[in-house]
Amino acid sequence: MLQLSPNLIIGIVFFYFILLIIISLFTSRNVSSEDFYVAGRRSPWFVVAFGMIGSSLSGVTFISIPGVVGATPEFMEQLTGQATVRQNIQFSYMQIVFGYFFGYAVIALLLLPIYYRLKLTSIYSYLENRLGLSSYKTGAAFFIISRTIGAAFRLFLVALVMQRFVMDAYGIPFWATVAISILLIWIYTFRGGIKTIVWTDTLQTSFMLIAVVLTIIYIGKAMNQNISQLITSVVESDYSKMFFFEKGWSDPNNFFKQFISGALITIVMTGLDQDMMQKNLTCRNLRDAQKNMFTFSSILIIVNLLFLTLGAMLYLYATHIDFEPMLRTDELYPTLALQHLPAFVGILFILGLVAAAYSSIDSALAALTTSFCVDFLNLEKSKQPEATKKRTRFFVHIGFSVLIFIVIIIFNAINNDSVINKLFQIAGYTYGPLLGLFSFGMFTKLHLRNALVPIICIAAPVLTYVLDAWLASQNVNIGFLTLALNGILTFVGLLLIAKKKK
Repeated sequence: MLQLSPNLIIGIVFFYFILLIIISLFTSRNVSSEDFYVAGRRSPWFVVAFGMIGSSLSGVTFISIPGVVGATPEFMEQLTGQATVRQNIQFSYMQIVFGYFFGYAVIALLLLPIYYRLKLTSIYSYLENRLGLSSYKTGAAFFIISRTIGAAFRLFLVALVMQRFVMDAYGIPFWATVAISILLIWIYTFRGGIKTIVWTDTLQTSFMLIAVVLTIIYIGKAMNQNISQLITSVVESDYSKMFFFEKGWSDPNNFFKQFISGALITIVMTGLDQDMMQKNLTCRNLRDAQKNMFTFSSILIIVNLLFLTLGAMLYLYATHIDFEPMLRTDELYPTLALQHLPAFVGILFILGLVAAAYSSIDSALAALTTSFCVDFLNLEKSKQPEATKKRTRFFVHIGFSVLIFIVIIIFNAINNDSVINKLFQIAGYTYGPLLGLFSFGMFTKLHLRNALVPIICIAAPVLTYVLDAWLASQNVNIGFLTLALNGILTFVGLLLIAKKKK
């Protein structure tokens, strides 16, 4: 088969960024601070809904979810000689996705009305209105820490793929690959902010979905099967099991554990996350934002089912060509797409990967800039001239670009997958205090001794980590429910420092 050359891949990526920059030029004219932060609250809800698909999935999902489909105990025993159960094997990930849908309903019906009633630009301003300045700054700080590490982790994985298949051929060092990637993202986001991202995310979501659908079709052609036959092959394969009830709570793929986890992950990592909610706040009114949320969550079910179907087909195709299975399931899709399937599939893979990765990174960069400018520099309330605000925002945007670059270089220096994954998991612990703070504000009428809030919000994740490690030593795996444990500990800690309003 014709293989993709590094020159061709670079040409594809360059063409893709030219399209993004063209969109940026049209959407970033005469951008005010309100346009940068919330697009003047004039975004069409259906455009926001479609674009959020790309932001919610990221490059990690693009390569990881298809790969883990086949990581069954039998598969792991074949590779390692020991049968181990990984999370999200087969189609069990759909259990989490169904939980997502429930979580998005909670966001639409409970959180969005609050954000729109208060006309928030940063959602953490709610904490200032309800609990006080210290709670507000603490919540915003936890978001910035988590989103910085998360964005760096996602771009790091994509940069590794680009380095292995492209940049190594030219002798370009890894740090330069990362710097170029961040520079390209910065170029098309620094002027328009979220106003530009709402539209570029639409393009990127389109490329990602086209890549998945056409890859499935080309796999069918390579196996001499039409779509109907492919679907039958997947349904009858060992990869299509979706619901897991048999082994009870100890099973990492247990339905109730995954459904509850999916709902919590969505409520906290979307509803309490400035990055994801900032796009919703660009809609014209609450009704449009709610329509956006329900439409987006419905489409997301179909899209995730497509990714899982792709994963099953990749394993079926690997068997068809006698391809040797690999321990690192993340490498399955890129290896088959770039080295075993027709060159056109490789082109689609590169476009889809770049689109999936950068649609989450660009919005994270805009959200981090927004949060720091609004929550810490108070630019939204400042009476400074617009030109001064714009200059400050410009340098903050550069600062976070450099910070993400530094974090990625640190990841690369660590050069240990388990350590890096652990750092990413630890970043997820920072959402627990946000869950506790927002829950306390919404479901109690108590007030806080604000000086003690940062102590509680630091202690809760640390205690959660210790408890999680102890439970693991007792062969108890609570999975993503550490988020719930973290939030509960934060809530209880806040009750201990609560006071009635005088």
